[in-house]
Amino acid sequence: MKKYASLIAILIVLGTIYWSFSDLKPSISSQKELLQTGFSLDSALFHLKNISQKQHYVGSEGHKEVQNYLVSELKKLGFEVEIQQKVAVNKKWFAATNTENIIAKLQGTSSGKALLLLSHYDSAMFSSTGASDAGSGVVIILEGIRAFLAKNAAHKNDIILLFTDAEELGLLGAQAFVTHHPWAKNIGLVLNFEARGSGGPSYMLLETNGKNSKLLTEFLAAKPNFPAANSLMYSIYKMLPNDTDLTVFRANANINGFNFAFIGDHFDYHTAQDSFERMDRESLLHQADYLMTLLPHFANSNLENLNSTEDFVYVNFPFIGMLTFSFSWVLPFCFIATFLFLVILFFGIGLNKITIKGSLKSFVPFLLSTVLAGGISYLLWKLIVLIHPHYKDILHGFTYNGYGYIVAFIFLNLYVILKIYNSFFKEEKPASLLVAPIFFWLIINFVISFYLKGAGFFIIPVFSALLILAIAVFTNLNKHILKIVFAITSIPTIYIFAPLIKMFPVGLGLKNLFISGILIALVFGLLVLVFFEKKNQLLVKISGVFALIFFGYATFNNGFTEENKKPNSLVYVQNDDEKTAYFGTYNQTLDAYTEQIFNDGFKEGSLQNAETKSKYNTRFRFYKETEFKDIESSKIKILKDSTRGENRMIELVLKPTKKINRLEFITNQKISLTNFTVNDALINEGKEYTVKKGTFLIYYVANADKEITVSLTVDKKEALDIIVNEISFDLLSHPKFSIKPRSAAMMPMPFVTNDAIIISKKIKL
Repeated sequence: MKKYASLIAILIVLGTIYWSFSDLKPSISSQKELLQTGFSLDSALFHLKNISQKQHYVGSEGHKEVQNYLVSELKKLGFEVEIQQKVAVNKKWFAATNTENIIAKLQGTSSGKALLLLSHYDSAMFSSTGASDAGSGVVIILEGIRAFLAKNAAHKNDIILLFTDAEELGLLGAQAFVTHHPWAKNIGLVLNFEARGSGGPSYMLLETNGKNSKLLTEFLAAKPNFPAANSLMYSIYKMLPNDTDLTVFRANANINGFNFAFIGDHFDYHTAQDSFERMDRESLLHQADYLMTLLPHFANSNLENLNSTEDFVYVNFPFIGMLTFSFSWVLPFCFIATFLFLVILFFGIGLNKITIKGSLKSFVPFLLSTVLAGGISYLLWKLIVLIHPHYKDILHGFTYNGYGYIVAFIFLNLYVILKIYNSFFKEEKPASLLVAPIFFWLIINFVISFYLKGAGFFIIPVFSALLILAIAVFTNLNKHILKIVFAITSIPTIYIFAPLIKMFPVGLGLKNLFISGILIALVFGLLVLVFFEKKNQLLVKISGVFALIFFGYATFNNGFTEENKKPNSLVYVQNDDEKTAYFGTYNQTLDAYTEQIFNDGFKEGSLQNAETKSKYNTRFRFYKETEFKDIESSKIKILKDSTRGENRMIELVLKPTKKINRLEFITNQKISLTNFTVNDALINEGKEYTVKKGTFLIYYVANADKEITVSLTVDKKEALDIIVNEISFDLLSHPKFSIKPRSAAMMPMPFVTNDAIIISKKIKL
């Protein structure tokens, strides 16, 4: 035992880490429960392959093809299918389009509230084929409802299927449904299936205007086999400006729901690599498991009132799946833990198992390791980006070798922490080393109890550490046996926090590796007695070696390949008023594709009124004046320009002369708008809104649009200076250009206007 105690303890730690990840999602070999429901992964994949053949963003040829395919498949299942066509406007950033939602209903036996199954069928503009986002959600619902129907079981509640349109443009299809469709008034619950990457576990996120206890209780009663969720995500999510279709149902109609989304392989999100081939089959299984357990449950549950008066803390936990307790217990648990800590500390000092000097000294390694782990991680990532500037061209913030960097930083942090603690492992009373970590964890939990109760499960590691401390104080077990006991006692802490250490940089970008570093140091402090070894330097050396290996691996794989493509961008900007033209690129680093334009004579900076709105507010990095191609733009006709009292009323119609995809209306000076409409859809509900400068309307041209009509009312004293940018994704196919295509190791940069012709001109008023 003496010889193998340390090895056994380490194996318990590693085994728990593996266990915590394996419990988060199903594997291909463990789909027995799913097969029993009648769900066929092969059938779902068949549909996914068919709808992800090409881009199907709003206004594209593929968009109509995918719509027709889904309508046809629903009709095969016996549904009457409705296409709800409606112009919708996002109230937050005033984006609009002519949406076409796909809607069907399965009648229930009662007249209660309906269950809505939700996903969106449009892909991101303009290069993504939308396999994961959100083709995965669409095919899960399509195959899931087929399997449900095959059971031929009666169900109480109506089940509505809604494949929304234009989610990627501002949740516009969901808004059209909630605002205008009569069925929206009778929905009791929404199950929304989404993706923010192409793999990894699917996390459950609650959306509610109230509390979560009823929703969570019903979710657990449905017995999903792989629940992956925690209330920290729930609390943070409620603070953020959320952006899924489900948000519209909650915010505009006070309808509760569940989001299910996977975030792994985030580098594929919204790119040409969001493809059928790269879609993680196990992530698809995870979504299917949620649907096939929740669908029969909620199809027969009372959905009349799922609002709660109480919030629950919840987190994945060994053996039981999910541990829950009330928010009201968060503060009492802190007091209980504090009382136990003081009692154990009192007896520990009295029994000479803890020393005051040793306890005070324990603050040094704990604080030093926490500060250094966070600080080194933060600064080192800054240095890495400086060394590899092409990482900035991956706008997601998560590089292809990101998982290698996560492992490298974990081992680096362990090396630093072990190195710091190594000199303190000479402590004659090892239990003293737990005093500082428990003290600081208690402070963290008291802060949580007042400001972020969703993180209330942070008290669980404190209780585990208190049990370790009690064992160290009140027993006289052999120190080698103790090490194994301490490792077993630490299982809940490791199980809860190992996935979080990975989740933060994956979901939020590698710039947040410092959060993982801080978490590692905090958790290590509570596990310090598991690693306590007076003379052994082996773990320090192993951590250092593995850090070097994985940093080497990440560095070796820092480039781009056909499997992991380099994002790049080219845009042609034509100013019809000034008869000038420029090329622009968003790339930080130039390559063979961009250098065919930006080989010489280019400038660093941006172009005024030429950069369209984007998720990350990305600006041109370089631009270059070029030949004015005199490409014909849309015809603008002023239908009305009159005054009444202090108001000036304007109506204009824009008729495209070729295929265009997007229009942006920009003002160069302050403007106050009322009764503002686009294609008869009121913007901001007709209320006045003021724009100091910049874009005040984005319209995405749909397949059904033949012309775009805009009307507005302004103060007659206002001098109007309005520019319209007309954007078409035809730079590479337009006959007036001869752009050499990208190599197989390149792809269009996501989140920005790309491969596009932008024609900018003033509206003469």
